[in-house]
Amino acid sequence: MPQITRDSLMTLEAYAKARQEFRAKVMAHKKNRKVYLGENVTLIFEDELTIRYQIQEMLRVEKIFEEEGILDELDAYGPLVPDGGNWKATMMIEYPDPVERAARLAELTGIEDRVWVRVHDHDPVYAIADEDLERENAEKTSSVHFLRFELGNGMIKALRQGAPLSMGIAHPAYEVPAKPVTGTVRDALINDLTADLAT
Repeated sequence: MPQITRDSLMTLEAYAKARQEFRAKVMAHKKNRKVYLGENVTLIFEDELTIRYQIQEMLRVEKIFEEEGILDELDAYGPLVPDGGNWKATMMIEYPDPVERAARLAELTGIEDRVWVRVHDHDPVYAIADEDLERENAEKTSSVHFLRFELGNGMIKALRQGAPLSMGIAHPAYEVPAKPVTGTVRDALINDLTADLAT
């Protein structure tokens, strides 16, 4: 997976001119990178393009053009690009009603650690969550989490050979049994796995 460098980012002026077209490209790209787990949890699997867009948007919104600020954004978001042997996802917990949302987030503490992916007959791989900072406390979890799924060479090889992929959540307050991941979403996720199986 290519990494995002300082020199590869657009200036604020260049991004302002390209933003509409670039945003449309990213939104279309993201459609094949979303997995819905139940009615209220969405995983958006990140890659170089989605994170590049996130960084450019942050620079635009915050009007950051000085070197130090740009490097800070790269440091914050760069680690969310997968490295070829894993998947990285933004997890969104969404309840439209604020009262229900508060109640549910209190019930869902720890859910970010109970999201899993599974390749055919391999053991499920549970998410490593929120490595950048703690996003929950004793009272409630956050509505946004960042997840990493580390896949072994055997899983990657099996996926490339057509093995079924599924995802789910094993949390007592939000149980999602194995949901098959197929079609263009599966294809996009396999394309992220560039790890050399010889190593």
